[in-house]
Amino acid sequence: MPVSVVVGGQFGSEGKGKVALEIVRRDPAVAAVVRVGGSNSGHTAVGIDQKTYLLRQLPAAAVDRSVQVVLPAGSYIDLAVFREELKRLDLGPDWVSISPMARIITDEHKQWERAAELGPAIGSTQSGTGAAVMAMIARGAPGLRLRSVQAEDVSELEPFLKDTASVTRRLLDAGRRVVIEGTQGFGLSLLQGGYWPKATSRDTSAAGFLAEAGLSPRDVDDVTMVIRCYPIRVAGDSGLLVGETTWEKIAAEAGLPLDYREYTTVTGNVRRVGHFDPELVRRAISANQPSRIVLNHLDYVDPRVRHENLTAKAREFIEKTETQIVRQIDWFGVGPASIVDRQRADSVII
Repeated sequence: MPVSVVVGGQFGSEGKGKVALEIVRRDPAVAAVVRVGGSNSGHTAVGIDQKTYLLRQLPAAAVDRSVQVVLPAGSYIDLAVFREELKRLDLGPDWVSISPMARIITDEHKQWERAAELGPAIGSTQSGTGAAVMAMIARGAPGLRLRSVQAEDVSELEPFLKDTASVTRRLLDAGRRVVIEGTQGFGLSLLQGGYWPKATSRDTSAAGFLAEAGLSPRDVDDVTMVIRCYPIRVAGDSGLLVGETTWEKIAAEAGLPLDYREYTTVTGNVRRVGHFDPELVRRAISANQPSRIVLNHLDYVDPRVRHENLTAKAREFIEKTETQIVRQIDWFGVGPASIVDRQRADSVII
């Protein structure tokens, strides 16, 4: 009963979508990808058509249109985003299953977050996901005037509604693999990240994702943790970022264009960036016990690795990182669409 869980080890944007897609492509037994959480985080992947897809609701691992998509009870759905992404990927009810118990992000939820000034207060994207979580937990209490809407209450979603726990269980019983594409990163976990209140509205650990997907820990044989060479946080007052630096300094040291920047998928603002923080990653490893670690954005250390050959400069960074986190790194992200595993990387050096 194989389940792969893809989890972030920092503050999100580690490249989880790209890695989940890599797992799908490498393992022909994968039948479905589960996307938990809401539309407050974006995932990016390059499809077999060589197009770059930025998705907020559907899993990035679905861009090749080769696997079923599951939005379980632990999903928070923005209907406008969902419609647009369905159209962009040309997917319909034959490919997408939604739990009747998934929650809908309404305009009321977005307005509440804006009125509460969550953006300037904690760096929230103000997508409505947090308010939707609050409304669900409040369970209709009169003291919180936020209505919780289930997917089964939305007529346009009726063709997609299925018992998603049964859908994934049947696949697992048939020996097929299910990939859970987790959202955000361990440092943003409401429960374990350690950066409250500058956190997200959910637990962003592998255990939390499993609960949202309606699957058992006994189903899991692979936890893949994704980290990046230079962690980011979203723009604004979004919390402590150890070793915070600038994109200009990173670009100058690596030999990237000096105007290089990263922008958030949801708000379009320039991301904050910092040097690698091993203490955060060690805590993420302790909580998630990954069977595989992926280090992305090695091209920020040396752009020459985009040719899929690890340079001496990149190897020095890898060796230092492995010493700091006391773990071997298994896969290396060397470009937006490229991942090299350790066995191949060890055979080539330039």
